[in-house]
Amino acid sequence: MKKSNFLAKLAKEKKIQIVEPSEDVKDAYIQRSAESMVSAKTLAGIGNLKDAVALAYYSMYYMLLALLFKVGIKCENHTGAIMLLKDVFGIDNKDISTAKKERVDKQYYVDFSVTKNEVDEMIRTAEDFNSQLLDFIEKLNRGDAERFRNNAMILLSS
Repeated sequence: MKKSNFLAKLAKEKKIQIVEPSEDVKDAYIQRSAESMVSAKTLAGIGNLKDAVALAYYSMYYMLLALLFKVGIKCENHTGAIMLLKDVFGIDNKDISTAKKERVDKQYYVDFSVTKNEVDEMIRTAEDFNSQLLDFIEKLNRGDAERFRNNAMILLSS
């Protein structure tokens, strides 16, 4: 299935919706992102590496949801949200895509291992990603937000 068809299908299923932008929801997701990062670091520090990978990813995902709510997009699908990052905002989604794959591998399959160095690198990547997105969110003005929201509406209707 082509990506535009996938996003349109998610929109038809109401898993992606255009909603009113919300500063409160945006701020709540930024807070969740920060909490997940603290938890990832704490878990990595005590050797719970697989769960640290999951929380580093969720820290990135929550920051992405903050961006989406800033412009008025509600998305209940991880893959769809990651696609919107690139297709609507033009932001490289490679790091969060990789983190999602790592999270799935480490959470759902028992035959994957992870080293402390790999987790530390993922945490650094997540911090960089979150910083980039937070900076992007903070620089968005009303006109930019409306333009991105309109781009999403067009993309979701195709």
